[in-house]
Amino acid sequence: MDAGLLIAILIVVALLVVLALFAGRQRRSRKLRERFGPEYDRTVAETGDRKEAETQLQERTERRQQLDIVALDPADRDRYVEAWRQTQARFVDEPAEATREADRLVTDVMRKRGYPIDDFEQRAADISVDHPQVVDDYRAAQAIAAANERGEASTEDLRQALVHYRSLFEELLEVDRADDDRQPYDGRADRPAEEAR
Repeated sequence: MDAGLLIAILIVVALLVVLALFAGRQRRSRKLRERFGPEYDRTVAETGDRKEAETQLQERTERRQQLDIVALDPADRDRYVEAWRQTQARFVDEPAEATREADRLVTDVMRKRGYPIDDFEQRAADISVDHPQVVDDYRAAQAIAAANERGEASTEDLRQALVHYRSLFEELLEVDRADDDRQPYDGRADRPAEEAR
């Protein structure tokens, strides 16, 4: 075989390998971006490196696969919905305590579902795999809760924290119309979310 032909074949093979690697990375990036949505962009911005961010997101996914996350049984779900209603009603008279209770409820539901709850950052990372659309709400609620503990949160801040907690709370409860004709709870004791819009 001619040396020139051999070199040309090796160059073509090398190019095909490079293209396959590039296509694989692109496919991985696309899948992670689709799965994590805004959490993908946040992680890239936080790390400053797309490859490092994607490695972290892949590690989160692998860690989540090791967890035994279970659905709530209907009785527990109903109990949590009722507890949320009471917490929301309490907000009018005791916004700071209602916000603390909302945090406790979310944490309790996470524990009951099987998420580890010891460390907030790890909790948020675990949640981001299953609920990437609301993990930013959870982080925002936690930041307001921390400001609340320092006495630096206004009533409007606390109201916003409750809204943020509620978005994750509803996701964790997995309440939807297909489930016993339930509608997502909008935080109001008197009507479902669809009527409140």
